[in-house]
Amino acid sequence: MKKEDKSLLIEQLAQTLGEYPHFYLVDVTGLDSATTSALRRECFQNEIKLQVVKNTLFEKALEKVGGDFAALQTALKGNTGIMFCQTANAPAKLIKKFAKGHNDMPGLKAAYAEESVYVGADQLDALCAIKSKNELIAEVVSALEGPINGILSGIDGGTTIHGLLDAIEEKNA
Repeated sequence: MKKEDKSLLIEQLAQTLGEYPHFYLVDVTGLDSATTSALRRECFQNEIKLQVVKNTLFEKALEKVGGDFAALQTALKGNTGIMFCQTANAPAKLIKKFAKGHNDMPGLKAAYAEESVYVGADQLDALCAIKSKNELIAEVVSALEGPINGILSGIDGGTTIHGLLDAIEEKNA
């Protein structure tokens, strides 16, 4: 590969790193072409960009972006696929689901999610447990919805607002 091509690829990787807040490093060693195609299809359906690059080029792209990615150095060995995503837990769930039917492949090497570095395949369950922004919003909305529904049902039941406020006051006392 020519030096100009390498620098162009590094630029493209740095740009992709800027577009996606989360990325996973996965071991794609041993994946045949049919399995790789199936993995790419699954990634596309889950809005995850999968790219296989040389480790040294990815290291240079990380340097170009800046930040503390030193912990990822140990994971950048062998054949590495990079999963870029907008939702922090999407690749973890995909890896877990996909690996069940494909001899535990691909294997998680490391991840950068929610501004934290996770190294090792044992971190997969922790990454699956990360809640997305939409999941957190849904939890807050449902927590707020309960008391509001109680007040509305009290009003619908014919209770006056004064009676409802008295009941709330007694409950808090």
